[in-house]
Amino acid sequence: MKKAKGKKPSLIIRIIRGIVVFLVVLAVLVFGLYKLITYQWQDEPKSYETTNQYITELGDTMILAHRAGRRLFPQGTMMAFEGCINSKTFKTDFFEFDVRVTKDEKLIILHDDTLDEVSNATEYFGKAENYPKDYTYKELYDLNMGEFFKDADGEMPYNGLRGDEIPDNLRVLTAEDALTYVESIGGYYYSIEIKDSGEAGLKAADILYGILSDMNLLDKVIVASFNKEVILYLEENYPDLYRSAYNMEAAKLFIDSIFNIDRHEGYYKFDVLQVPPDKYIANMGTSRLINYAHKNNIAVQYWTINDTEKMKFLQSIGTDGIITDVPDIAYEVLGAE
Repeated sequence: MKKAKGKKPSLIIRIIRGIVVFLVVLAVLVFGLYKLITYQWQDEPKSYETTNQYITELGDTMILAHRAGRRLFPQGTMMAFEGCINSKTFKTDFFEFDVRVTKDEKLIILHDDTLDEVSNATEYFGKAENYPKDYTYKELYDLNMGEFFKDADGEMPYNGLRGDEIPDNLRVLTAEDALTYVESIGGYYYSIEIKDSGEAGLKAADILYGILSDMNLLDKVIVASFNKEVILYLEENYPDLYRSAYNMEAAKLFIDSIFNIDRHEGYYKFDVLQVPPDKYIANMGTSRLINYAHKNNIAVQYWTINDTEKMKFLQSIGTDGIITDVPDIAYEVLGAE
C-alpha cells in the first residue's frame, strides 16, 4: 500500500515563508554592513611620499580655529581673528570660517542661514528670518555680531550694545577684510566653506576665487562646501584651488579605504577630507582611513573636536588637522611649541 503524499503548502504560506527568508537575509546583510562601517579599523599609521602640503608628519597635527574660535570669541568677527592672533597662550595654524553672499555681492563671514542667531538682526530689521542675500553690506554694518556670544562663565558681555557702542571688531565682517588683516600678520592657512547653494553658491565661488587670486592666496586656502553643485563648479572652473570633499566623495573614499581598493592617480578629485570621526553611523576616525587617504595624496582633518581625549586619539592615529572651537585647549593638548 502506497504512503500518501503530504499536502503541498498553499501559495499564501509559500509567500509568507519567502518573505520571512528575505527579511532574515536582509537583516543579516544590514547587520553585517553596520558592523563593517562601525568597526575600529586601526592599522599602524604610515608615512607616504606626498605633494600635498596639508599632509603633515605623523604626530604633527595642525590646529584649525573653527569659526575663528567660537567658544573663545564671538564667531566670525574681527575680534575672533584678533583674539587668536594676539593670544599669548596659544597658537593656531588655520582659520576656518564660512561665507555667504550679500545683495551687493560681498562675501560676509556667517555660518548660519540667517543673521538672527548671532546678531540683533530681528530687533534691528523688525522681523525674523533675515538672510544676507536680502541686504547690502552697508545695511548690515550696524548689527552687533556679538549679541548672543557667551563666555566661559556663561556671561553675555556684548549683549545689548547698539549704535556707536558696538566696537568695529564686532560688526559684520567680509572675507576680504578678514584675509587682509590676517595676511598683514602672516603665517596662517585658511579653510573657507561656501554655505550658499544654487546660483548664490556659484556666485560666491566666483567672488571667492577672485579675492584669493588677487591676494595670491590660492595655495593657502582649502575651499569646502556641502553643496555638490558648488563643488563641481569649482572643479570645472577653478581646478587650481585646493578643495575638500563633499559628502558622497567622502563616503566613497571611506568604503574604498575599508577594502584598501587600489585607485589610479588622480581618481579622487579633492585634496582634503574634512569629516567628523564618529558623528554619523560610519566610524571615520580610523588610521586605516587616514593611511588610505595619505596613500592617495589626500590630507585628513576632523571636525568639530573639542574633547581632549578625542584630540589625543586622533593625533595618535595620524590625523593632519583638528578643527576645534577651543584652539587654546587644542594647542595645549596637541603639543605647544
